[in-house]
Amino acid sequence: MADHSSIEWTDATWNPITGCSIVSPGCTNCYAMKLAGTRLKHIDSRKGLTRDTVIGPVWSGEVRLNRQWLHQPIAWKKPRKIFVCAHGDLFAENVPDEWIDRVFAVMALAPRHTFQVLTKRSKRMREYLTQRDSRQRWRKDAVEVAGMNMVMEGVIPQARATVWPIPNVWLGVSAERQKEADDRVPELLATPAAIRFASAEPLLGPIRFDRIGEWTDTFQDCGGHPDPHWPTNAQDATWLNALVGEMGAEARDPSGKRLGDIDVGLRHEGGKLDWIIVGGESGHNARPMNPAWARSIRDQCAAASVPFFFKQWGEFGPAFNLDLRPTGLPWSGEAQTAVARGTATAEQATRRFGKRRAGRLLDGVEHNSMPEASA
Repeated sequence: MADHSSIEWTDATWNPITGCSIVSPGCTNCYAMKLAGTRLKHIDSRKGLTRDTVIGPVWSGEVRLNRQWLHQPIAWKKPRKIFVCAHGDLFAENVPDEWIDRVFAVMALAPRHTFQVLTKRSKRMREYLTQRDSRQRWRKDAVEVAGMNMVMEGVIPQARATVWPIPNVWLGVSAERQKEADDRVPELLATPAAIRFASAEPLLGPIRFDRIGEWTDTFQDCGGHPDPHWPTNAQDATWLNALVGEMGAEARDPSGKRLGDIDVGLRHEGGKLDWIIVGGESGHNARPMNPAWARSIRDQCAAASVPFFFKQWGEFGPAFNLDLRPTGLPWSGEAQTAVARGTATAEQATRRFGKRRAGRLLDGVEHNSMPEASA
């Protein structure tokens, strides 16, 4: 927990809850997991959260509520963007609802800040935030946190906990490949939020955010779609299927559009993503990110007028960048041809330069776009 951060898209990190578990390939080289099992393993907030294995420390699944840090953002006077649970996941399986209630109460009590919540547990986030009594629990906790006298005197903005969704809380999901995007983004879009965002970091494969949820299992049962780029695991768009439900494939919305055809990706009206972050992996065991994957998401965002933030190349950068290419490192004619044809693998299209040298320019441009913070 720190009131400043080197993460490019935030100002501070806040870790009221630490600990997690591995749920998908993006977790393999988690920096928080490695820190919890090495440099931080003996401090109270991390002790026992990992177990030693032949490949290094791995999350044990245990989670911890750090009460000593819970109220910290209330004391920070200067407005800032705050990354919530940077060393854990607020919606991890073993985190009780009561802990999440406390975190949301604090966020509601600190409207000068913008809180950025990022999770891989999109289904649990949606279920939690659509519970009928969740807001009442936050209000109760807000009173307990602030003290009844402060609320009665108007010092604490009690009404903030009743505004829905909370204006200063951004909700996001991590998605490293198309599968994770297909699983998580539709759940995010069904979750009440002032701002919805996706973090494609580490980006381990191509993602078409603009086509997520276009197809449902109703139509897959009828033979699917001839376009191989359309989602094939359509049942993952659970909330869209619920809209269709028992009404059948011909069910239509008030405008006459068939529900089964609703686009819940970047272009969906009333439920689109508000921001996308892209970044490559860093560290000793980093996996390369194909420049074509990053360019595709950049172009999807431009076409849909969605803010795009390119965080970093990570350990690997574009192989054809002559300014970065290490002296004497060969770049095969086969790789050059593959890059020119657009068929290069991530290994062919990149070279290892190190995070600092690779930098964060995408085709010579630094992309820093993000939504506006709430007033």
